[in-house]
Amino acid sequence: MRDPYSVLGVKRTADADEIKAAWRTKAKSVHPDHNLDDPSATGRFAEVGQAYDVLKDPDKRRRYDRAADMHQTIMQQRESARQAEERAKAARANAEKVMEELARANAQRAQSQAQAQAQSQAQAQAKAKAQAQAQANAQRQANSAAEPAVEDAEDMVERIFGSGDEAADAARDKAAAQARAQAQQQAQQQAQQQAQAKAQAKSEARPETAATDTGAQAGDDSAAKAEPAPKPPLPLQAVELVASLMRRWRGVPPEKAPDLTAEVIVTLDDLMAETTVPMHLADERDVWLPLEAGMTDGHVVRMKGQGLKMPSPIARGDLVVTVRVARHERFRLEGFDLHTVLPISLEDAVLGTETQVETPGGKVPVAIPAWSGSDRSITLEGLGIANGEGGRGNLVVELRVVLWEKPDEKVTDLMKHMRHGLYV
Repeated sequence: MRDPYSVLGVKRTADADEIKAAWRTKAKSVHPDHNLDDPSATGRFAEVGQAYDVLKDPDKRRRYDRAADMHQTIMQQRESARQAEERAKAARANAEKVMEELARANAQRAQSQAQAQAQSQAQAQAKAKAQAQAQANAQRQANSAAEPAVEDAEDMVERIFGSGDEAADAARDKAAAQARAQAQQQAQQQAQQQAQAKAQAKSEARPETAATDTGAQAGDDSAAKAEPAPKPPLPLQAVELVASLMRRWRGVPPEKAPDLTAEVIVTLDDLMAETTVPMHLADERDVWLPLEAGMTDGHVVRMKGQGLKMPSPIARGDLVVTVRVARHERFRLEGFDLHTVLPISLEDAVLGTETQVETPGGKVPVAIPAWSGSDRSITLEGLGIANGEGGRGNLVVELRVVLWEKPDEKVTDLMKHMRHGLYV
């Protein structure tokens, strides 16, 4: 039934006489005998009679006015709630948009900084490499100009493997330097013996005075001293080559193998109990990961020295593990907070109640405020997972209003009244 005031065409402040006069006028105009061609005349006539029946009785009229006012209040509250929800939704959308813009700007800034840092590092490395190459070329040119015929062990190693850290090699070169000094001393002794033999042979082939012999011998000795010392024999050169190669290898710090990435799926119970979970890697190894406070879904753990194993002297890389929390049948993990759904009945949602909610540690009491809809959440502090800073996250209880398993006539009549404005 529609609003009786609108059916009769009177205001809500109309008195009994105005209502009666309006009913008579309306009844005559919609009477079926006067509207034979209108099939809806009978229904309209009955509606006019029902409206007059409600408004002519002061008690019925009072109850209808009260029900209408309550219905109007409910509709206004619903409209206000709808508008508030729209405003909240728009605010959330604006906030998400702002956060996305901030995140995009931060990502671009970080990328620009990383590119600039990488470019500066590359330029510095290129400059250092060019300087080292120039020093090596200058050293090789000086060595070539001094001794163009023979290449010693140090030059051979530097030509093949590049120059090393001279400060680091100085201590390691001490033993080899002593060996080279002994070899050079022996070579000088052999050169002196050869020069003496050569001078004696000349004196026997061309006899002269003692003074002349002495001058010739002195000249030969000075010539022998002016000649560069001969290189060590081949076995000693091989020994120095191996020794220099070992010094180069020991002076350069070992490289590190690339990191190995993996992903492990853990249960919420294991994460809260902070147990140790196994992982089977791609290289057929089993590694145990200890779960600690502060870990949550998406947490990244770096395990030193558990990555790829490479031949010596390359150091072993790290194992980078991403923790993923499996879906739980009762709880949903967001950061360090736990979310759960609590179903409540329609009467508890309207009137409020005291009930219990399931937590990881057991059931705890919770108060449901009156007029709580499915858009309301109740936060229980300190019932989430450990955040690694001495505290814990929260348990967020999301309310869900559910109906009874079987239809209820009283609730159905009430809903009809709220929809159509009828008083039952």
